[in-house]
Amino acid sequence: MAICGANMKIFNITKKYDEKTVVDSVSFEIPQGKVVSFIGPNGAGKSTVMGMISRLIARDSGMVEFKGKDIKDWKDKDLAKELAILTQQNNIQMKLTVEELVCFGRFPHSGNHLTQKDMELVNQAITYMELEDFRDRFLDELSGGQRQRALIAMVIAQDTKYVLLDEPTNNLDIYHATNLMKMVRRLCDELGKTVILVLHEINYAASYSDYICAFKNGQIAKFGTVEEVMTKDVLSEIYDVDFEIMNINEKPLCIYY
Repeated sequence: MAICGANMKIFNITKKYDEKTVVDSVSFEIPQGKVVSFIGPNGAGKSTVMGMISRLIARDSGMVEFKGKDIKDWKDKDLAKELAILTQQNNIQMKLTVEELVCFGRFPHSGNHLTQKDMELVNQAITYMELEDFRDRFLDELSGGQRQRALIAMVIAQDTKYVLLDEPTNNLDIYHATNLMKMVRRLCDELGKTVILVLHEINYAASYSDYICAFKNGQIAKFGTVEEVMTKDVLSEIYDVDFEIMNINEKPLCIYY
């Protein structure tokens, strides 16, 4: 799908592990200033594609073009000012408070010398994720869901135009997962950010995305608007289960059985 003015374009990226192809010649473009969700069954290649477009996973072939040049040619510090990512694996060994962790989001911009603007962004991110009561608590004293919110706050504080979140609703209860998705929409609608997510909760994808990229067997099964992807036929083909689609407040709700 060609997107006019897209700053991130993916051309025929491929990844193999032990001769098994897990991503097979995937090409697409990311619409600027939109929420794009990657969906699909386990092992479909969603997180691997996310890793390759963020440069955390080396691709075997193909290219990821970001703002006119291959993303592998960007300097680390320059890329960190443009693109922030939250992965599924975040094993932090340091003894840190929530506030100290969120402050790391400002490191690409100010290093260890945080300015008043940096702290304003840190405080804003802590407020976004409803962590005011936990800002002085150590991470190892928090629940899994609270740590996840602190990590997301760090990404928000990084204040990049592109935000990549790999299964961000993991460990979150329904209240905080829904608030996170509302926050994702605000990042896009109010601040003009481009947000790319890997989601297993397809109803969240349907309710909060502009575009959906559906994967199956390492390839793109369907890329399009929510209305184009969230159909009975498309979803049943991708997940190999039966779906019914209802519209609630002009948004598709998926029921599977």
